[in-house]
Amino acid sequence: MYDPTRLAALVAVAETGSITRAAAHLGYTAPALSQQLAKLEREAGATLLVRHHRGARLTAAGELLAGRARRVLDELDQARHELAQLAGLSGGRLRVGTFTTAGVHLLPPVLSAFRRAHPEVELAVTEYEPPGGIAAVTAGEVDLALTHTYEPAVADPTPPGVTVEPLLVEELVLATAVGHRLSEGSGRLPVAELAGRPLISSAPAHPPRRGVESALAAAGATPAVVCESPGYALVCALVSAGLGVAVVPEMVASLSATPLAVRRLEPAEFRRTISVVHRGDRATAAAATLLALLRSGFGRAAAP
Repeated sequence: MYDPTRLAALVAVAETGSITRAAAHLGYTAPALSQQLAKLEREAGATLLVRHHRGARLTAAGELLAGRARRVLDELDQARHELAQLAGLSGGRLRVGTFTTAGVHLLPPVLSAFRRAHPEVELAVTEYEPPGGIAAVTAGEVDLALTHTYEPAVADPTPPGVTVEPLLVEELVLATAVGHRLSEGSGRLPVAELAGRPLISSAPAHPPRRGVESALAAAGATPAVVCESPGYALVCALVSAGLGVAVVPEMVASLSATPLAVRRLEPAEFRRTISVVHRGDRATAAAATLLALLRSGFGRAAAP
């Protein structure tokens, strides 16, 4: 029998084209994911993927197994949902906290799947700017919440009684106006190249962004406009208008309503981790079911 965790690892590589990106989506380190894939190859008795300088590609055997694995994983998810229904998911209320980016782009399809499986459960969604969602779960205001953290940053301790579980990790990238000189070239741009450049400083007093803003200041980036709102729509609009450049999450840049050019940075240590906050074993049946959907759905939603 194949281990579902290893099957999920293979599917993640198939969908992202990279062991590194697959590991980030699944919350593993790249070496740990490589070990899981090596064990799966031994179980299968065949080479499942070929590594190359751009990432990894599946062999014919890998494609065959990944296709079957997707169906197996979907069936396991469905079984979890049906078992939760048998455990009493026939009513009640599920309270979910989220922040803007996840609430607009990632959470709706997951909630839609939950509603199709459990139409009797009333859904309530509240927006919290991180780290407010952690406090809301701790206080019992919501059953679970989506939140985010940035790197570089000083990690805050997790309150007792709650679990902060990473769902996906995305790089922070440089966003510029289309045609900007810094957007030229296909390689990574050294952060030192931002020295003296006008920067759209994104909510420098906002706790999750403080470490990033400090690192950019240390690199010599000069604030040209300071956005006190932690929302990124205004930041992207100002960048698109040519008022400066900004360092934003990759998802934000790719989904911007205004045209942007994007370039990756070197070193690649600027990141945002999107996590779900929950009560672990004390979670309600509805919360546990949604948590399973989040785990299976976020990695697929984030895959390019």
